[in-house]
Amino acid sequence: MPELPEVEVSRLGLLPHLPGQRLLNAIFRTPRLRHPIPPELATRLAGLHIDAIRRRGKYLLFDCESAHGGGWLILHLGMSGSLRLVAPGTPPQKHDHVDLIFASTVLRLRDPRRFGTLVWHEGSRVESHPLVAVLGTEPLSDGFGGDWLYDATRPRRGPIKTVLMDSHLIVGIGNIYAAESLFRAGISPLRPAHRISRKRCRALAEAIRATLTEAIAAGGSSVRDYVHSDGGAGSFQTSCAVYGRQGQPCPRCGAPVRMIRQAGRSTFYCPSCQR
Repeated sequence: MPELPEVEVSRLGLLPHLPGQRLLNAIFRTPRLRHPIPPELATRLAGLHIDAIRRRGKYLLFDCESAHGGGWLILHLGMSGSLRLVAPGTPPQKHDHVDLIFASTVLRLRDPRRFGTLVWHEGSRVESHPLVAVLGTEPLSDGFGGDWLYDATRPRRGPIKTVLMDSHLIVGIGNIYAAESLFRAGISPLRPAHRISRKRCRALAEAIRATLTEAIAAGGSSVRDYVHSDGGAGSFQTSCAVYGRQGQPCPRCGAPVRMIRQAGRSTFYCPSCQR
């Protein structure tokens, strides 16, 4: 699933091309993704100008204005979605479900599993939309840090890895980035969140920031379907210390990396280095 780094890389790839452009038309080749796509949405979008593109968690937020009032197009890539900028007239492939058509380019959403989301929010306060209002703290924001993480995890008795992946608490830390951050901080994914000291929470917060920042610089992780808006692939997955390396030697101590299941997801860690 595309996580915070992949969505941010997608946003950065669109910034040179879409803000300031007028949306001429929208084509929907499916009646629904995760949620139904209203038939009138294409008419509502035609003629809007894209003023800015923001990110909140794993959502891309397109700030749109028109002479009749503005709103926000909220887009989530789901489990297998990706965005591509293609030339007008480029024939769609099997899983290309949405085209947003501009004068010189087309923003195309490919979503093989159709778990993505595309909804319209009328008005200026996108933060009030139900999909956005429930989101937790941004891990790359000024408000995130070790002391915040310590306070936030005191009531949490579940294992720290599943807590890190709770989007109501912290947004965008997916499976790969939770595993790699915990390895960098030397913390076992099995440790109850409320039993991690303030000092170790500070180390974990720094590891999360560093991991996400490096992942963005590497173009994210292309494990299955994710590609950049220009069709390129991310490379962070090639430098992972533990994720996907079951049975291979830990790069720190040489012990075999272990894989377990947590909340239905694969967890990779070093049982020797991570306590």
